[in-house]
Amino acid sequence: MLIGELAERAGTSPRTLRYYEEHGLVRPSRDANGYRQYDDAELRVVTEIRALLADGFGVDDIKPFVACLRAGNSSGHVCPDSVAVLRRRLAEVDGYLDQLTVIRDRLQTQLKEVRCQMTP
Repeated sequence: MLIGELAERAGTSPRTLRYYEEHGLVRPSRDANGYRQYDDAELRVVTEIRALLADGFGVDDIKPFVACLRAGNSSGHVCPDSVAVLRRRLAEVDGYLDQLTVIRDRLQTQLKEVRCQMTP
């Protein structure tokens, strides 16, 4: 399939697919006229990329997941390198949650103080 068809099927744009290609995430073949050709496996790769980006992963973090899919696995998260990235990302998210909990508690305390001062 051509880049426009893959973009449509994956719910993205040709420009985004070219960006993924620049970063080594997708691998089109080329026609004699230079047009990019994608097989159905690339649709699965692009779907995985988009899901990971939506979850806050960076382009470099995504590479092990793509390699895992290209190795013939049904999912990109079953390989050791992918698991390491998942663990690191989970630790980051846990850290954010801890920070947000501290901020939330501080805001709640401030609001309680204001309510106490406002009631006669």
